[in-house]
Amino acid sequence: MKDRVEEYIALLKKLIETPSPSKGEEDTAAIIDDFFNKRSVETRRVKNNVIARNKHFDPSRPTILLNSHHDTVRPNASWKMDPFGPVVVDEKLYGLGSNDAGGCLVSLMAAFIDFYDDEDLKYNLVLVASGEEEISGRDGVELVLKELSGIEFAIVGEPTGLNMAVAEKGLMVLDCMTKGVSGHAARYEGENAIYKALKDIEWFRTFEFDKRSESLGAVKMSVTVIDAGTHHNVVPDECRFVVDVRSTDAYSNEEILDIVRQNVDGEVTPRSTRLQASGLPADHKLRKSAEALKIKTFGSPTLSDQALMPFPSVKIGPGDSARSHTADEYIGIQEIKDGISLYIGLLEKLIF
Repeated sequence: MKDRVEEYIALLKKLIETPSPSKGEEDTAAIIDDFFNKRSVETRRVKNNVIARNKHFDPSRPTILLNSHHDTVRPNASWKMDPFGPVVVDEKLYGLGSNDAGGCLVSLMAAFIDFYDDEDLKYNLVLVASGEEEISGRDGVELVLKELSGIEFAIVGEPTGLNMAVAEKGLMVLDCMTKGVSGHAARYEGENAIYKALKDIEWFRTFEFDKRSESLGAVKMSVTVIDAGTHHNVVPDECRFVVDVRSTDAYSNEEILDIVRQNVDGEVTPRSTRLQASGLPADHKLRKSAEALKIKTFGSPTLSDQALMPFPSVKIGPGDSARSHTADEYIGIQEIKDGISLYIGLLEKLIF
């Protein structure tokens, strides 16, 4: 494998050179497809997602999903380098998507190909290079999962400094509205919807859920947007506000929504409940594999495609999440080498 690392560095450079904003990943999907096909690995395309299975796939064996994404955010105005011009400086590869999540993706691909021809695997491997991760889109990994079955657990490639996120917070955005009665502000008329909303907002600010997650702590709710009123002299009859809810594996999003509705007076409408929190059981074989390799574990506050997976999963990979979505993003060459070794080691240590 060490002799072939340069192949994957070259692949990552090619991916960086090719713009792949969410919903516009056709060209990078073609590059990934071509890379596999030239190495005699069969693939299947589902929109901008690329799927590959190990050569000796056996439906009677458990299946492990290896997943990372090839879409990126759009470059911000602070870039000093060319975001689409990959360059290596001091053993660091700079370029948009190098860290999030190109380094993880090519490392997972390298590990997958390392096991591809193995006839004695005790499990199947399915690799999915997915799109739309940055927007949690419905035509990314969520679409692919409808095409797959029998997934026992997943390894999701995201930049974690090679530490293992054994839990990840979910997300639910709530649109809330309180209703009042319009009136003239100069007289004692109407019922002010803002004043009614303050009670609900205070509840969101102070409420504490009974259950805490061992890895993720408490559910976090934040009022982030508020809108009310049309004129200075009119008592507003509606007040709308938005709540950002970061769920944990102690509750499903639906359970949190039910608790909210029992405690506030206004209307509460979730934009979606699909982005669920995740948590890996303490006795799961992936935890045991991590222990054998002395990999540190943690609970992640940031969202990934794990939120769309209805089976156990972990998030792990080369790079640093603090570099994601930043100007002059980079990943170290050594980080990629270490990432390949880590993924191979994790799969080798699994006990079935």
